[in-house]
Amino acid sequence: MAIFKGAGVAIVTPMKENGEVNYEKFAELLEFQIANGTDAIIVCGTTGEASTLTHEEHLDVIKYCVEVVAGRIPVVAGTGSNCTETAVYLSTEAEKYGADGLLLVSPYYNKATQNGLYQHFKTVADAVKIPVILYNVPSRTGCNILPETVVRLCKDVENIVGVKEASGNISQIAHLAAIADGCVDIYSGNDDQIVPIMSLGGIGVISVLSNVAPRQTHEMCQKYLDGDVKGSCKMQLEAMSLCNALFCEVNPIPVKKALNMMGLGAGSLRMPLTEMEESNAAKLKKAMEDYGIL
Repeated sequence: MAIFKGAGVAIVTPMKENGEVNYEKFAELLEFQIANGTDAIIVCGTTGEASTLTHEEHLDVIKYCVEVVAGRIPVVAGTGSNCTETAVYLSTEAEKYGADGLLLVSPYYNKATQNGLYQHFKTVADAVKIPVILYNVPSRTGCNILPETVVRLCKDVENIVGVKEASGNISQIAHLAAIADGCVDIYSGNDDQIVPIMSLGGIGVISVLSNVAPRQTHEMCQKYLDGDVKGSCKMQLEAMSLCNALFCEVNPIPVKKALNMMGLGAGSLRMPLTEMEESNAAKLKKAMEDYGIL
């Protein structure tokens, strides 16, 4: 049984001007997502600036998210690390707080062999009972989880159930789907590839776009799941300009800017991320206007 099907939002972590986590605004963002049909909350991922949260902040944000969501939709906690021991610690704590699942990014910087990736993910998953989604994003980690490794993990480890595929490599994802034989829940990790990946058997997306367009992202996935492929494809194509604008600078710089433009109070970024360039902000604003969310 999948943790969720459809559109899960890779939610931002709103900050105050002094850099502290803004829990009041975070609660408002969570309510905005739930009210607009989001199928799951993915907290403390890349978009949530997990890499610049302290371990204490990281766990506090997960705990707060679980408490606010209160079982209305699944909460998937990002608890990956390039240190296996740290990933185990964050994962076991998130499980105690009531997270419904975990998102584990591949080890970054130190990388690993495919066997090392297998041992890393198996060690973390064996430390918890809740389901685990692997996160493959080679552009950030410098490390590609090969399809054979994903399938091996999903077959060997009971609670490893799927992968967020953000490699951008459709051929690799097609190969994964071909050899998985249904044992891997595949989620698009790129908003411009939601429908292409669902056409290969994917069951949804872990989405940046959903921060600013939760209803539309949910409907795009739901239409596909309901068999309205043409309608889903139309929504994908209509969103392309906005998807591109949301990634014209490194995520989550544009999406936080977009939320602030919408008056939703995402606040500032933590360095080394900095404020969006004015020319790019103008492109983002136009894309949002054209899409009808501003």
